[in-house]
Amino acid sequence: MRIILAQPRGFCAGVVRAVEIVERALETYGRPVYVRHEIVHNRRVVETLEAKGARFVKELDEVPPGAVTVFSAHGVARSVEAEAAARRLPVLDATCPLVSKVHHEGRRYQAAGRTVILIGHAGHPEVEGTLGQIPGEVHLVASAEAVERLPIPRDRPVAYVTQTTLSVDDTRATIEALRRRFTDLQGPDTRDICYATQNRQSAVRELARQVDVLLVVGAANSSNSNRLREIGAEQGVPCHLIPDAAALRPDWLRGAETVGITAGASAPESLVQEVIGAIRRLGPAEVSTMSGIVEEVEFKLPAALLEAEASAAS
Repeated sequence: MRIILAQPRGFCAGVVRAVEIVERALETYGRPVYVRHEIVHNRRVVETLEAKGARFVKELDEVPPGAVTVFSAHGVARSVEAEAAARRLPVLDATCPLVSKVHHEGRRYQAAGRTVILIGHAGHPEVEGTLGQIPGEVHLVASAEAVERLPIPRDRPVAYVTQTTLSVDDTRATIEALRRRFTDLQGPDTRDICYATQNRQSAVRELARQVDVLLVVGAANSSNSNRLREIGAEQGVPCHLIPDAAALRPDWLRGAETVGITAGASAPESLVQEVIGAIRRLGPAEVSTMSGIVEEVEFKLPAALLEAEASAAS
């Protein structure tokens, strides 16, 4: 059997930054460090950080007074920021900088007098955070069909922003529907779409052409991992989303000569390697990596953390 790995796959720069913030906070401030919600949508990542001393909470009222608190990579509403400030909690913001950019764009459009439309999935933590970051009227749509139901006059100045785990392809039809519906529409350049989402989706489309079965390593509650599975299925290839090697079913691989593996942006490479190991226990397998984009993006850590590290070292 041949195993072909997608390139790129797995952790994006925003996830790397978020995990590093928690790890370095534990080293600098000591145990425990409190994290509001899952730092990223992956159980293995959460369990690894818990073992090091991180404590994950649903809301800030579970954080003891004065405890170091980390906001997850998905971002939070301004009301959460205000609550943390009112309680004087030392906060490290692990919001992905690309998510923060969406917040900034939404506020800029709103300040310019435009009604803001957010393209995204209801209930996703990033969407909840973004809705809470933009003051005034914000409408959430998830599809082109939903655009037609918007209670907004055709000639009103409007603008759209998008959930970062959606790609150019995911949002194309919805944006086209907005352009048909409204006479005065603004929105971000396609270059502002999350590079990691677009790169992983493009890679999985190419990988699907080369394999008999496609495995996506990622959590069931990970939006970008689910979309990778959907794309594989759209290409006509049997495609399965698995959280780890234990979920692999041997009958999926029966008769397959080539198996493709990719991973969502919040899935660590260790999970991919474990899946490879599980396949190899079923029989001999050669592993190769498809040609693709090598991501070199890095995001800066919060100034508050760097200052604390410098103070601790002096």
